[in-house]
Amino acid sequence: MPNTNRSRPQYAVKYILSGHTMAISSLKFSPDGTMLASSAADKLVKLWDAYSGEILRTFEGHTEGVNDVAWSNDGEFLASASDDKSIILWSLETNSTVKTLLGHTNFVFCVNFNPRSNLLVTGGYDETVRVWDVARGKSLKVLPAHSDPVTAVSFNHDGTLIVSCAMDGLIRIWDAESGQCLKTIVDDDNPICSHVKFSPNSKFILSATQDSTIRLWDYQKTRCVKTYTGHTNRTYCLFTCFSTTRGLYVVSGSEDAKIYVWDLQSREVLQVLEGHRGAFLYTTLSYTELTAQTHPVRSIMASASMEKDLTIRLWYDE
Repeated sequence: MPNTNRSRPQYAVKYILSGHTMAISSLKFSPDGTMLASSAADKLVKLWDAYSGEILRTFEGHTEGVNDVAWSNDGEFLASASDDKSIILWSLETNSTVKTLLGHTNFVFCVNFNPRSNLLVTGGYDETVRVWDVARGKSLKVLPAHSDPVTAVSFNHDGTLIVSCAMDGLIRIWDAESGQCLKTIVDDDNPICSHVKFSPNSKFILSATQDSTIRLWDYQKTRCVKTYTGHTNRTYCLFTCFSTTRGLYVVSGSEDAKIYVWDLQSREVLQVLEGHRGAFLYTTLSYTELTAQTHPVRSIMASASMEKDLTIRLWYDE
């Protein structure tokens, strides 16, 4: 269980990583927390050591910028989504391309594996959500999901549901098996939805919208139960996520070049991190589970910004 005795997080920069030459689009820790994958407009996917900040390898293969990257649950494969309309599956064992998935008719913006890592879900500027068979590299379903570009897609913890959101302001929950839309969630003002994901227990969804608000939804009741504000999000698709290693937090980047950390329950801003230049966009967190009582729980955060600052920062709460 997380240690909730200490009242506030105390993240501080430990490593600054340089290597990408154009805007960084996505950061994802490996399932075991030892590695960090990054993607960027320079057409590259890079792999970093999360505990030393050293570059491990670079994957080249896309012909246009890469918008998102995702890990398989066993940590053996990466998937990357690109403006070249393709998704590439990479093997960490062979450092090579395993499959290239083709089918989207416009930029592919977001990608995620299901928990068994036998399926991929992607979303793109063609306004569709697609489900892929990883082993065969074939499209299984094309969901006419939204009326604007799809900005985020992911599975719930058991792989039975998919959540998607788009620039049309809608959040949709899908049955992963049938492809049926089970629920549509829309806020009254209908702001562009930047990002959405299930809570770790899959009972809630966390959404980031371009009215500078993050909302926690009880999607079964179609009810917003918490809102988190203080950051700025009016232009870009910002990632938002949960932190469960020490206390229960919600974390997001912000267009004022800062990272905001909120208490999940009280909605209070607990820490604001500064250091990047330019619009601060991406945060991802290492969820290192406490497998034995003596194992050190690592609270690590990775961040990157667009425009002026092409570095990745690793923040440790020690």
